Amino acid sequence: MKENGTENDVLIRCKGLTLGYETGVVLTDVNFDVHAGDYVCIVGENGSGKSTLIKALLGLLPPRSGEIAFSGVSAREIGDLPQQTALQKDFPASVYEVVLSGCANSLGRTPFYGKAQHARAAENLARLGIADLAKTSYRTLSGGQQQRVLLARALCATTKLLLLDEPVAALDPIATNDLYALIRRLNREEGITILMVSHDISCALHDATHVLQLSDRGVVFFGTAAAYRKSPIGARFLRCACAADYPRIQFGVWEEE
Repeated sequence: MKENGTENDVLIRCKGLTLGYETGVVLTDVNFDVHAGDYVCIVGENGSGKSTLIKALLGLLPPRSGEIAFSGVSAREIGDLPQQTALQKDFPASVYEVVLSGCANSLGRTPFYGKAQHARAAENLARLGIADLAKTSYRTLSGGQQQRVLLARALCATTKLLLLDEPVAALDPIATNDLYALIRRLNREEGITILMVSHDISCALHDATHVLQLSDRGVVFFGTAAAYRKSPIGARFLRCACAADYPRIQFGVWEEE
C-alpha cells in the first residue's frame, strides 16, 4: 500500500484530541491522519490509551477536547472486532446469528433483517471460510474460530474500515497466523483500511504500513512502519517488547527473511 496519502483520501483525522474518564485524562493532544488503504498498528505499554482511542473512534467515548473527523466513511460504516469478555465468549447464539448481527446498522427503521442482510451474512461466512459452521453454537467454537466469526460480523458492517482491538489475544500460533493472513488479505487485496491495536508488535509490523505508538504523554510516534523500525523510540520498544521472543528484530533493526 502507499506510504503517503493525500488530503483527498483521508478517512480519519484526529486533531488536538484529549480523551479520558471520570477518573482522569488518558490521552492528550493526539494528532494523526489515516488514509484509505492504510494498515495502522497501534502500540504502546499497558494503560497507554490504545483501547480508549478505539472507543473514541467508535463514538463510544466523547472527546474532552479536540475532534475526530471522518471523510468518505460514516460511523455506521465502521466494522469493529473488540476484545471479548468471558461472558461474550459463552454467548448462546448460532454462528450465523452472530454474523448477521453485524448488519444491524443497515436496517434503518426496519426492525427485521431482509434479503440483502441475509445475503451479506452468507457472503462473509463464505469469505472467511466458515460457511460450514453457520448452524454451530458460537460458544462451542475454538478461540480462532470465534475470532473469524467476529471478523465476518465486522465485515457485514463495512467495506471500508475495520477497527481491531488485539484480535489475536489468547490465540495459539497457528490461529494467530491464520487471522493475520486474513487481515492482510482484506487490506492488500480488498483495500479495506485497518486500525489494529496489538501487543504482538513483531508480527504486526510484517503487514502494517504505519505505526501509532501511544504513551501516557499521548502520541510518541506516528509514521510509516519502515521509519518506525529505524527510529530511536521504535528501537527501544521493539527491543523491550520483542527481542527475546522474535530474534529477527535486534536492537530496532528489522532483518528481512
